[in-house]
Amino acid sequence: MTTLLLAQDFPPMGGGIARLHGELAKRFPRGDLVVSTPADPDASEVDAGFPATVDRLPIGVRRAKTLPAVLFWSRRAASLARQHRVRFVHCGNVKPAGYPARWVHERLHIPYGIFFHGADLLSEQHKIRHSRLKRRTARVIFGGAAVLMTNSAWTRDLALSLLGDLGLDGHGRRLRVVHLGTDPTYFRPGVDARALCDKFDLPDNGTRWLVTVARLQQHKGMDTVIEALPAILERAPDVRYAVAGTGPDRERLEKRAQQLRLGDRVRFLGGVGDRDLPAFYNLASVYVGASRRAERLGVEGFGISLVEASACGLPVVAGDSGGVSDAVRDGETGILVPPEEPAAIADAICRLLTDPAAAKRMGQNGRRAVETYFNWDRVVRDLRDIESQAVSGA
Repeated sequence: MTTLLLAQDFPPMGGGIARLHGELAKRFPRGDLVVSTPADPDASEVDAGFPATVDRLPIGVRRAKTLPAVLFWSRRAASLARQHRVRFVHCGNVKPAGYPARWVHERLHIPYGIFFHGADLLSEQHKIRHSRLKRRTARVIFGGAAVLMTNSAWTRDLALSLLGDLGLDGHGRRLRVVHLGTDPTYFRPGVDARALCDKFDLPDNGTRWLVTVARLQQHKGMDTVIEALPAILERAPDVRYAVAGTGPDRERLEKRAQQLRLGDRVRFLGGVGDRDLPAFYNLASVYVGASRRAERLGVEGFGISLVEASACGLPVVAGDSGGVSDAVRDGETGILVPPEEPAAIADAICRLLTDPAAAKRMGQNGRRAVETYFNWDRVVRDLRDIESQAVSGA
């Protein structure tokens, strides 16, 4: 069965949504997936590595939400659906991808599904409260979907609330939770981190590292980890904290680290490429993902970096917010803490640093969870089952 994936976020773009779409393009059987996505100047080499057919629009991501672009994408999607005899459409983003998905459905009667990620639903919730037009378009796109998929139970509950706001309460039965995953053959324990330390000038002798992989945004919670560091250093003076990621919050974070006189105890590495990420995780003693609800739309719908860390055998300390509790099994693969309490974060980290047996056990449990469940092969199986049910009308 040929599937069409409409994706605003797609490699070489970074971020969890683009990673999800890239993994689908990598893992669907050859000939079974066609991807329609905006242009990217660095796309040619990336696209050539996928067994899926990748059709690039002559439109970049920034223009993809304009009315002319949406109309062009809709016609292009219908043409691809006819050409490849598509039987199901995956809508990887609510908007703008939802518009061509609905267009194809109305003209070719092909069912479509929408994958919700968390922050996208918060955005829609805000829009429908302030615009009648946005409310009508959301109702049409959501209401026409054969299935609605979410990455966590928290995102599912948010989707149910939004469906209620749109007067689509009965569509809740179409919701399916599909937890995300990672690649346990790529992210694994035992990857040598010495080359990474040389590359980023990181001391690798006598240092225990806390690490975070995330875009530098307020809701990711690196500031709370920085606030917790003085208390951690009182009990574990050999600890340092390294952050991999770029984003608008870097200046504020660096300033706060300076105010706390943490010096080189905190290192902002900037963007760390996929090639170096397994080594970066293996540098660490504990992974810290202190995400919280912040700003108007800031939320962690699931947290792929959390399961990447688990795949590398790391115990995880994570903020109990959004969909994080679906990615981290409290007391089993990590410790969930109130994300806005530096003292709670410090206590959880120090518990793991002072109890190597417990830290090792949680890391092993996390690795096992990824091997058996939180992996992309299982995600693809789940999505293919959902497609088949939607096409058959089950």
